[in-house]
Amino acid sequence: MPANKIKILIADDHAIVREGLKQIVTEEKDILVAGEAENANRLMELLEKEKWNLVILDINMPGKSGLEALKDIKELYPHLPVLILSMFSEDQYGLRAIKAGASGYLKKVSAPTELVVAIRKIVSGGKYINSSLAEKLADKFGDTDKAPLHEKLSDREYQIMCNIALGKTAEEIAQELSLSINTVYTYRNRILEKMSMKSNVELTQYVLQNKLAEF
Repeated sequence: MPANKIKILIADDHAIVREGLKQIVTEEKDILVAGEAENANRLMELLEKEKWNLVILDINMPGKSGLEALKDIKELYPHLPVLILSMFSEDQYGLRAIKAGASGYLKKVSAPTELVVAIRKIVSGGKYINSSLAEKLADKFGDTDKAPLHEKLSDREYQIMCNIALGKTAEEIAQELSLSINTVYTYRNRILEKMSMKSNVELTQYVLQNKLAEF
């Protein structure tokens, strides 16, 4: 493979998404999707075996989530840029992704028109964030005294809170995230405690008011 190729590793649990991303960059002569991973474990295996220019990482994978995998990547390969790809809006996970070390955040619906631009900007040393997320980053770091309640939550707790607000049962959440039902309940209780709330209804109202999930 020519040295000037941008070598990309895609991590997404849906084969159809991985194929779609490959199709988007197929016309670009200097970009090559040279590896695919369906989960975080496979992702880390491929990172250990070869050198990459960029990882495109889905935020919502079963087992270890994209955000958790991102933290592992930044710990082991601090200079490897990661573009987070998500079906969720920037309001939901954008701040957390950038805070965890991502070089960019892109919604999946925007990929057909923005992916190549994002890849080139990140590989050249820049960040890829839209104006809305940039504004939120400025607000966050400009006024640390007004951190919202959900900032107290871990990434997994935040993910489960959003799923609860979407009306999913503990069984559905457990299956989707490859957790036991008891673990989901433990997370739920911890979330309620950290947020000083008593019910799923209160959580849902909070998520709605703060536009943390797309209903």
